[in-house]
Amino acid sequence: MRSARLLLLAAASFSVLVAAAPALAQAQPSDPWAQASSDIPADSNVRFGVLPNGMQYAVLRNATPPGQASFRLRIDAGSLMENENQLGLAHFMEHMAFNGTTNVPENDLLRILERLGLAFGADTNAFTSFDQTVYMLELPRTNDETVDTSLHIMREQVSEALMAAEAVDAERGVIEGEERLRNTPGLRSIKAQLALLAPGQRISQRLPIGDLTIIRTAPRERFVEFYDAYYRPSRATFVAVGDFDVDVMEAKIRRAFESWEPRAADGPEPDLGAVTPREPETRILVEPGIQSSIALNWTRNPERDPDTVAERREDLIRNLGVAVLNRRLGEIARTDNPPFSSASGGEAGLAESLDIATVSAEFAPGEWKRALEAIEQEQRRLVQYGVSEAELQREVTAIRTALENAVAGAATRRTPQLASQLINAVNEKDVFSAPQTNLELFNAAVAGVTAAEVSEAVKGVFRGEGPLALVVTPVEIEGGEAAVTAALEASRQVPVAAPAAQAELEWPYAAFGEPGTVVDRSEIAELGATVVTFANGVRLTVKPTEFREEQILVSVRTGIGERGIDPNRADPQLLASQIVPPGGLGRLTFDELSRVLNGRIYSAQFGVEGDSYRLSGATRPEDLALQTQVLAAYLTDPGLRPAPLQLIKSVFPQQIDQLMATPGGAFLIQGSGLLASGDKRQSLPSPEEIAGWTIEDLRAGVTRGLATGPIDVIMVGDLTVEDAIAAVAPTFGALPARGPDAQPAPGATELRFPAPTAEPVRLTHNGPAGQALAYIAWPTTDAVGDRTEARRATILAEVLKLRVFEEIRERQALAYSPGVGASASDVYEDYGSISIQAETAADKLDAFYAAVESITASLREAPPSEDELNRARLPVIESLRRSQAGNEYWLAQLADVAERPSEVEQTVTHISDLEAITPADIQTLARQYLRPGTAWRAVVVSSQAAAE
Repeated sequence: MRSARLLLLAAASFSVLVAAAPALAQAQPSDPWAQASSDIPADSNVRFGVLPNGMQYAVLRNATPPGQASFRLRIDAGSLMENENQLGLAHFMEHMAFNGTTNVPENDLLRILERLGLAFGADTNAFTSFDQTVYMLELPRTNDETVDTSLHIMREQVSEALMAAEAVDAERGVIEGEERLRNTPGLRSIKAQLALLAPGQRISQRLPIGDLTIIRTAPRERFVEFYDAYYRPSRATFVAVGDFDVDVMEAKIRRAFESWEPRAADGPEPDLGAVTPREPETRILVEPGIQSSIALNWTRNPERDPDTVAERREDLIRNLGVAVLNRRLGEIARTDNPPFSSASGGEAGLAESLDIATVSAEFAPGEWKRALEAIEQEQRRLVQYGVSEAELQREVTAIRTALENAVAGAATRRTPQLASQLINAVNEKDVFSAPQTNLELFNAAVAGVTAAEVSEAVKGVFRGEGPLALVVTPVEIEGGEAAVTAALEASRQVPVAAPAAQAELEWPYAAFGEPGTVVDRSEIAELGATVVTFANGVRLTVKPTEFREEQILVSVRTGIGERGIDPNRADPQLLASQIVPPGGLGRLTFDELSRVLNGRIYSAQFGVEGDSYRLSGATRPEDLALQTQVLAAYLTDPGLRPAPLQLIKSVFPQQIDQLMATPGGAFLIQGSGLLASGDKRQSLPSPEEIAGWTIEDLRAGVTRGLATGPIDVIMVGDLTVEDAIAAVAPTFGALPARGPDAQPAPGATELRFPAPTAEPVRLTHNGPAGQALAYIAWPTTDAVGDRTEARRATILAEVLKLRVFEEIRERQALAYSPGVGASASDVYEDYGSISIQAETAADKLDAFYAAVESITASLREAPPSEDELNRARLPVIESLRRSQAGNEYWLAQLADVAERPSEVEQTVTHISDLEAITPADIQTLARQYLRPGTAWRAVVVSSQAAAE
């Protein structure tokens, strides 16, 4: 079985920012490329290689985005390789690879990369999981300086990390801060899941964060032992994807890494243990603040068959059956009064320790029995009756369409995603095959496949030891595990019937009236865009691009959005994005819409923005006409059915409890409204407010909002202006002419930053007593008209970020991930801010504020150096350039140009505005904005501590 890993892998991975390196002298790679033992051909565009020392590499030229590259360096070692006295050191070692090497002094690594335009976090990152450690760099340029420096740093980190005792001691507090940040109900649920599924196996005792006692006390020698044993060329895979000459890049990689030699014997492969025979078992985890869920699991020893044509076909046939199950479960979740809010089934492998088949559901508190019965019986219905021919063909069509679209867009795949996919192929022992190969293998596999074959194959999915039932709940279950076991056994005795056949449907939204005529067309040469106006007043802005083949993004804006909502009253439109799309259309439910358009590429999202209502979607050239029909249907005939609102009402109280279980979540709930001086449009509604809403309230607001004001359609991507006109003329262009915008609600045209606070506002969370959050923000400016000042404030925040990271994280270890942000509203005048936020220990709040005052005072007293300013500014500029090579950026930038031509200059001058900022400007801005007397402060402490 070669399916994707369980989501808990991602949750159990811990990240920091860093870089790493390749494999062993005169040895074979520990995880060789899978094509060596497979009949599946690897992507011929990738150059695969192995150095004499055993390190393997893959190089792929890809020019999307142009002029950039992604480096990935995988070490075939994670927390599973740790000894009992090393728990947490694989992850700790990831940190230490960043803290000084033979030729890169401590604290210099990030500065070197920042000078090249790489930002900490966004471009320099790493993660540690059970079975691997991966380092990542996103290079803004592929010139010699950037590439050679990056390769040098990555090589240094994997072979020359100093792990100085004083540096280890300094980092212990950072790791402890990360553990505090990760210590959430979700992580505790993962621990319970592993304890149930893998008792006695190594994986249940090897979460990457490790043991705090060891983290606090492990001597340097223990780090060196792990580093020398597992950071070695034979355990390393280097991946380079980007806009470069493959021969040149390969030569650079070889030069950088071929002299690397191991310092000690290879570390042993861990004994992962075996899955032992199990009887059915039930386990309950009561964890306040957790999402209620139930999972039925079957475990078995992992299959380690190589990735072959036959293996892929076997997996595909089973997965087609699982796809039918998931579609059925999704449709149940969207019915009125469903037994669960979401559910899914599938099978996965977990770090070569065990294979798991699961059917699970999330539900509202107290509904565990209904959820259990629904998933058990639906899983059994699938096994007993199998799939119908119509269901099978629906899944085949959906997968084939996705694969065909991948082939059509293969030339413009995104570089970062390709680099990560190559690394994942190594970890999963899969062949990195080309999109065309994947399509051909799929077509060959499904040729002649029958519903009977899939029905028989899917029976093998839910086999193994068990079922092992895990219920995670924030409240006690009456009767405990015995009650759950009894309910499961009773459900098994309930006969299930074959699923009912579904009726054939037709698409009823192909005509909206007489196609509109174009009355005006003008070019915006500076942006490469064209504005087209139709006779009914609809404005169409089009930018053809070559960034992504087979991708077209569409946005439709109308109405006045938040400005039409009373700022003093909670309004159901605040949750419309979660209600409108799943509510379907007037003549088709969401699931009927999905069935009738199966095999087509389209999407529909909805949002209430500051000054408009926005519908949006993504499609391909072949389906552009359909995409506009879907969005026009949502505009003119939204279904607005009650089921999505009912679902929100049932799960929202629990979601509030989940957020309140962590300081960050609690601040999100309580702080959002406070930062807007109590404006209800910016506040999270309370469960009581939501309970009082009706679908009629929502219909009234959304229908009124969508029916007024001009319509602006923006299209960006793989299309021509003529293509866009042809799609819009018979849809939005055919609608009746519309009147002007509605009048704003009283007081709705402004937002106000809160008054300064001498002492922090005191908020509470319901998590552990030691966890806390500190927040401070200063009012700045808006981006309504001229955005120059807002852009300057953004760079001030970036300089601030460098100092916050150095002082609060590195020097004082007050917080693992302090955040600095700048925001400026493009709707509300005089509303913007710079903020610093950190989740820290409850006894470190005063130290945080003292550090912030020291940092801001230093910026007020003296300008930063030119070097510091550039280290703050260059990553922002490079990130902006990277964004400008994507359709998403231009969809946002073109939103208002048809109505406000002045927006053109604001877009054109963005980079030059940033480049013009001087150190003296930063000091001036700091004196203007970062003043103690204007700051708003808040702390979030545990309700347990607050009660003491």
